[in-house]
Amino acid sequence: MKIGVLALQGAVFEHVKSLQQAGADQVVTIKRPDELEGLDGLVLPGGESTTIGKLMNQYGLMEPIREMAKQGTPLFGTCAGLILMANRIEGQDSAHLGVMDILANRNSFGRQRESFETDLSIKGIEGEPYRAVFIRAPHIVDVGNGVEVLAKHQDRIVSAKQDNLLVAAFHPELTDDVRLHEYFLDMVRNRK
Repeated sequence: MKIGVLALQGAVFEHVKSLQQAGADQVVTIKRPDELEGLDGLVLPGGESTTIGKLMNQYGLMEPIREMAKQGTPLFGTCAGLILMANRIEGQDSAHLGVMDILANRNSFGRQRESFETDLSIKGIEGEPYRAVFIRAPHIVDVGNGVEVLAKHQDRIVSAKQDNLLVAAFHPELTDDVRLHEYFLDMVRNRK
């Protein structure tokens, strides 16, 4: 199982570490389109979605990743990664990858200084509540028919799944809890 982590911005190495701890055989960082070849799954980390989107266009990554999603390769978007995957973004006329049938609201929990941690109950994650780190986090305003809501915070959708696509508004890579990364790796295994 070879998993890529898009390495244009954000907590790339934290995702690499979490994926390794969750049991991924091989984790590689991705900066060029040719590095996407042979991947079984791809993580899109947090950061600034507009900047990451511009860099993805500049490096020719947008269309190949869009095609991976269409072909059924599991993608996991966290924070800005959620915005990149959304097919609709409030206040914007266009999307980035636009692969997931969700309407995203950027920075809906406030600015950097209003970052917080909270315990979430996430559908499909067994055991204790999941400690989630929110930093300038988005939320999902609306979902399409094929989207399963996995978690809410303050009545706002903060995690969802649609077929091979998984998103979280928070940063699972910034805690020692790798259950959400394990969940993603299970999606990859089940696809094979």
